[in-house]
Amino acid sequence: MAEEALVGLASILFLGVGAQWVAWRLRLPSILLLLTLGFIVGPISGFLDPDEIFGELLFPIVSFSVAIILFEGGLTLRLSELPHVGKVMSLLITAGALITWSVAAVAAHLILGISWSLAVLLGAILIVTGPTVIGPLLRQIRPTGNVGIVLKWEGILIDPVGAVLAVLIFEAILAGEFNQATNVIITGVLETLVIGVVLAFIGAGIMVIFLRRYWIPDYLQNSVSLMVALSLFALSNILHPEAGLLTVTLMGVLLANQKWVSIKHIIEFKENLQVLLIGGLFILLASRLDIQAVLNTGWRGLLFLGVLIFVARPLSVFAATLGSQLDKRSRLFLSWMAPRGIVAASVASLFAFELSENDVADADQLVSMTFLVIVGTVVLYGLTAGPLARRLGLSEEDPQGVLIIGAQRLGREISKVLQELGFKAVLVDSNEGNIAISRAAGLPVCYGNALSEEVIENVDFAGIGRLLAMTSNGDVNALATLHFGEVFDRSEMFQLQADGQANPEETTPRHLRGRFLFNAKLTYKFMSSYLDAGGKIITVPVSEESDIEAFQSRYDSEVFPLFLAKKGKELQIYTEEFTPEITGKQTLVALVNK
Repeated sequence: MAEEALVGLASILFLGVGAQWVAWRLRLPSILLLLTLGFIVGPISGFLDPDEIFGELLFPIVSFSVAIILFEGGLTLRLSELPHVGKVMSLLITAGALITWSVAAVAAHLILGISWSLAVLLGAILIVTGPTVIGPLLRQIRPTGNVGIVLKWEGILIDPVGAVLAVLIFEAILAGEFNQATNVIITGVLETLVIGVVLAFIGAGIMVIFLRRYWIPDYLQNSVSLMVALSLFALSNILHPEAGLLTVTLMGVLLANQKWVSIKHIIEFKENLQVLLIGGLFILLASRLDIQAVLNTGWRGLLFLGVLIFVARPLSVFAATLGSQLDKRSRLFLSWMAPRGIVAASVASLFAFELSENDVADADQLVSMTFLVIVGTVVLYGLTAGPLARRLGLSEEDPQGVLIIGAQRLGREISKVLQELGFKAVLVDSNEGNIAISRAAGLPVCYGNALSEEVIENVDFAGIGRLLAMTSNGDVNALATLHFGEVFDRSEMFQLQADGQANPEETTPRHLRGRFLFNAKLTYKFMSSYLDAGGKIITVPVSEESDIEAFQSRYDSEVFPLFLAKKGKELQIYTEEFTPEITGKQTLVALVNK
């Protein structure tokens, strides 16, 4: 028995992480693979039985995992974003949620034929979208403008709203007071708000005081933050069911927006933990599903799903964005992004179990319909949201632009050449003189310290897929690649080598820097001196390797290849470990003595 449980746990972790890696390699939404694998190892093959492995601990484990995910989500929310999206976001989680709830409840009663009490409960459960599905999709799509910010805020804040509302409806059903549900809901909402806000401030205050006074050693800070968040989550749930979701979300928001201590390392730890938890949770809950029960919903289930997608979501977005500054493209995309995730699945599973224990008719339909909505929305939005965003001009499938740290002459010359080739190239610098010269040359710039949070918030990353750290300071270059780790994959972050660095692999460990640009000779000092002495960065068309050799033979001095580009489509960067392959009509960007 112990061996079977061990194999089951290992399988959940292996499949959860492995599916996300395969999805990254194939450029597919990871949620699709996670659900598919969960169905295969669970109801289809019978290999995995979560109830047998975890027993009564299953739902507490799921609850704690969701709490960690929402805490991490709260840590990513910046109040500085609210002036741009605050009105739309607040309307989405209030008026929009009310519309979704009402439409879903009416549709559930009329189409599925379930009682009004269960229909209202199902509608409340299906309000939530959640960071477990929105986050991975946004990470893959990377929409431009404010639409991504709106979806991020909605996905994180709607979870506690929907979960608390569902709990209050559930309590009214069990108490037999459904006709007096208004009083139950108002009282429950007030209690939840008081508990959530008070405990969130206490938790954030404890962490700030302890960190500011250095009462927690560095190696324990991540663990202590997790301990405080989960302890308050449990305490909140004891005081009022599901109030813990609001507590941990608000605690994350408060920590993210205070100015007294740095929590960047805590955010990074939670991001890594979130990847593990999302994968495991989807495998876990999908493997518990009774597929036959979902199939038995038939055309009624599909019609109900269609009402949520084509009626409830567009209506809620229309009401929330009426009179806002969002353009039609952004509104259309918002109307086509409402996948349901872990919170809906876990809440429905818990309620169905307890309602069945109390002999409430049709309680089993809660789980089957919720999972039908989860699978249907994840599949539909997962396969279509990316193409739709690109069709609307809100996203690029593989952004080729670059963010250049350092607006000195070297950065400006490279930015100018890349823009002439059709690639977006934004310069970041804290030197007002460099910024002024760049602006006079018509180059896009961002004024500020590249290591500050404000730069990440102010840069428009639409069309940008790489970082080039090209300042004269090797340490700043390395720190910049670490700082922008939340934006770019490590494989897409590059930096110039420091002058006089004999063996960079030994002096600067790989995990503390980006990939080295060009070759060991091309340091900032060498390239800048080369340009000052009359050298230039030029472009030349090539279609085969011999063209480069012929081009190099024209010059008395050495020619240094920097980039290989297909105009506006593909930009490849030369490094010591990678030499781009010429596959057709391309353009070589090189540093020459001309």
